[in-house]
Amino acid sequence: MSRAFFVLLLTLMTNIASAQVWATAVSKNEREGTAIVYRYVQEFAEDFDRSTQPNRVILVWRYNGEKGMPSIEERERMEELESSLEAAVEKDGFSTLALVSTGDNLKEWMYYANSENEFLLRLNAALGHKKPFPIEVHASPDPQWNTYTRFISGVKQ
Repeated sequence: MSRAFFVLLLTLMTNIASAQVWATAVSKNEREGTAIVYRYVQEFAEDFDRSTQPNRVILVWRYNGEKGMPSIEERERMEELESSLEAAVEKDGFSTLALVSTGDNLKEWMYYANSENEFLLRLNAALGHKKPFPIEVHASPDPQWNTYTRFISGVKQ
């Protein structure tokens, strides 16, 4: 299965709190008629220090959707998850949401955090009072941000 990877739409959004510039890229599988949409931080603030967030935490949400995309209801729940976590895990520079991908029946949020254990504590505190979300959490050290860097190097401008 071959995927053409290119920037379909460049969306610049500046997050005032962290002075991040976001962009969007799309990887299309023309033969299957599917796509994966990526939203990623294209530029960080000048004073941003990646070394303060050496742990990669990926949240995974599996679903079954038409052409690999989530239903409207699932998208709304996914947005609820992301906005609930923003205040809890990103405050005080503790972690950074660096990449979000949606497609092929999978949504992933890739964060880099100061501490894996503290990230999980904050995640549980933020979501504990809500209807459970069908997510998996995968974490590992990535002090050089290699996963993010590999993704960025594959994006064609």
